[in-house]
Amino acid sequence: MTRYEYAKQKYASFGIDTDAAIAKLHSVPVALHCWQGDDVRGFDQKSDGALTGGIQTTGNYPGRARTPEELMADIDKVLSLCPGLKKLNLHACYAIFDEESGGWVDRDKIEPKHFKKWVDFCKARGLGCDFNPTFFSHPMCDPLTLASPNEETRRFWIEHGKACIRISQYLAEELGQVCVMNIWTGDGFKDIPADRKGPRDRYRDSIDQILSEPFDFNKVKPCVESKVFGIGVEAYTVGSAEFSLCYAAANKDKCIPLMDNGHYHPTEVVSDKIPALLTFFPEIALHVTRPIRWDSDHVVLLDDETKEICKEIVRTGGLDGRVYIALDYFDASINRVSAWTVGFRNVQKALLMALLEPSEALGALQDANNWTELMVRAEEAKTLPFGDVWEEYCKVCGAPADGEWFSDVLEYEKNVMLKRG
Repeated sequence: MTRYEYAKQKYASFGIDTDAAIAKLHSVPVALHCWQGDDVRGFDQKSDGALTGGIQTTGNYPGRARTPEELMADIDKVLSLCPGLKKLNLHACYAIFDEESGGWVDRDKIEPKHFKKWVDFCKARGLGCDFNPTFFSHPMCDPLTLASPNEETRRFWIEHGKACIRISQYLAEELGQVCVMNIWTGDGFKDIPADRKGPRDRYRDSIDQILSEPFDFNKVKPCVESKVFGIGVEAYTVGSAEFSLCYAAANKDKCIPLMDNGHYHPTEVVSDKIPALLTFFPEIALHVTRPIRWDSDHVVLLDDETKEICKEIVRTGGLDGRVYIALDYFDASINRVSAWTVGFRNVQKALLMALLEPSEALGALQDANNWTELMVRAEEAKTLPFGDVWEEYCKVCGAPADGEWFSDVLEYEKNVMLKRG
């Protein structure tokens, strides 16, 4: 008997079909964010790459991708090291301006042709693609964007948002998969504002105008993402949790909410919010990260909240097209390919753990008010041989098991990344 066969029998004694869990997870896409590979610099600005909008990346580990070709090569390496079905997640600042696309244009003028090489990249690898307007790190941030009282500034960013709707439609049609388009800005103030409502009125109107651009809601899923605060916007964030959730609720025919688990107060957990939102919304989107005291975007670990988030996705039927999952972190202090790989594999592990939980049986015990047996069974399930099922999942996906991939990263770092200077 192999280790997997033994594990399969142990899980079966809890009423769990491990083969079905593996097959289910293998059909669920998780979006890999492109911005881990180059510290969120993108290719559309000729600046020093400093971030604005309340976000920050720290560290200067060698080997950062500097060109589209280098970034694509790094993404390819990550794809080869991770099991599961993948999508790519792009920011608008990763437009590729070359002779073929007609050269550089500003963000309010970007077009689908500036992402053709990304489409070609995705088609060759069977990937779908999500998309994000880039409302930060640009001279037209004053420092506000969609909430700016300056109509010239606001018009620029509204046109950028509309352009991104058109690009998202293009990505969805070319790749044959839903494109989740996330609207997030760092609009806010460092100190206490005299007017809290005015910026939100302008922000709401700006999003209304962006979403007036024609698109197929079956193919493009615009989202609104909230945040508590950021560096330089500590006192007030225009797109607060209440604002974003209310906007999505009032516009269900063209918008869904997106929750980033780093964008809430330290004592709040997104795992509890998932079933709350799915009670009212047909679909939601998630950005999975790891905050340490604030939205610090550390690499995702297999920690308690990551596991709880994935449990709630599974328990609520979120894997049946109701929850769109993407990663969102950027650590420049360690090898970037390893950062991508660790985070992606940990989300896959947490989802597989959730699929291997006897959730129906535990739910029945809860409904029967049998909290004693619920505790006993839940604790016993924690020592089932998950590692052997995970290894089988990696084998089915053609990906390396734990302990088999890091040496490959070190070799890639030596032969490719460190030669970039």
